[in-house]
Amino acid sequence: MTIHFPLLSPEMHRHSQAVLNYLQHEIKKAGGHISFAHFMKLALYAPGLGYYTSGSYKLGERGDFVTAAEISPLFAKTLAGQFAAILETLPQGSILELGAGTGIFATEVLLELEKRQALPVRYFILEPSAELVERQKNLVLKTCPRFLSRLVWLDQLPETFRGIIFANEVLDALPVHCFRIENKTVKERCVAFNNNELVWKTTTPLSVELHKKVLALMKKYNLPSGYESEINLLLPRWIKTLANLMQEGVVIFFDYGYGRHEYYHPDRFNGTLRCYFQHRMHTNPFLYPGLQDMTANVDFTMVVKSALRANLDLAGYTTQGVYLMSNGITDGINTNPASINAYQQNQALKRLLFPSEMGNLVKTIAFTKNWKGPLKGFSQFDQRREL
Repeated sequence: MTIHFPLLSPEMHRHSQAVLNYLQHEIKKAGGHISFAHFMKLALYAPGLGYYTSGSYKLGERGDFVTAAEISPLFAKTLAGQFAAILETLPQGSILELGAGTGIFATEVLLELEKRQALPVRYFILEPSAELVERQKNLVLKTCPRFLSRLVWLDQLPETFRGIIFANEVLDALPVHCFRIENKTVKERCVAFNNNELVWKTTTPLSVELHKKVLALMKKYNLPSGYESEINLLLPRWIKTLANLMQEGVVIFFDYGYGRHEYYHPDRFNGTLRCYFQHRMHTNPFLYPGLQDMTANVDFTMVVKSALRANLDLAGYTTQGVYLMSNGITDGINTNPASINAYQQNQALKRLLFPSEMGNLVKTIAFTKNWKGPLKGFSQFDQRREL
């Protein structure tokens, strides 16, 4: 199916060309090709140029994609109920949100926690984009300025933390290495520059770690020749960093992904790498560098193994739909069939809960450290056996 992309504005074209020039320089400096993980890091996070750091990042119906928090305030309100239960057991506990987007989740969670008389001591936001920080601060000033003294924006993780660490669609934005199986050997899919264009270049793996890990996957899952996928070598170190700073509390992730046996199923022949530009999903990571998002689904088996090695305890794993239903997302909603608000609310719930939408595609996983207590979201259907 042919995807028709809108024409770029002159400003967008100039920015994308600047990013392309920067990438060309980096590729030449590296000797002619770089790993896809390095390319993805530059395209998304290069200071002043990357998708997340230059102001290109767009959320909402007029942007490139929509997250659960933008779909409905019920998402944040439901999570706030779980947060309140956790904070009751953690006096002087705080919340740390990783990548807060527009800030809508933070503001709605704080408003709901205020109603429940369960506000955290601090609400920390780790945000790499200066432009997004301004948007978040402006939203707080507009909707709930009384929380400004409670909010703290960070440009790096704190040394220690006590409370709740939360991330929604953050893990899938971590840079990944791409690989290909050829005649029972491991090849790395790197990025080169040819005829003023970014192109794929298949070569021997650039790192021993990549070769070792992919070789193990190939043997375990009998991956056929021609099979292509990706692997996140950064994820274990990233999880370990979070585990080390956590003194006491709960870590909750929402993200697209699978257990490893499903992620690397031989029939998933082309991996999970996806790109998003103005709500058009496609698979060309070299289109409009700096203007489009890139993601790869999460290997939740890797997440769990990394967390357990870092002395976190697995609290539960399930789908977003099950987790939200278990936490009562439909309690007290408007059921008047004649109400426009009820119709809009029901449409939003379908996107959040239906298996064909985010309900099954997005998974929820939680870990604890030095904290014992029930997490209601996993009470009905904990699917950790799939890991």
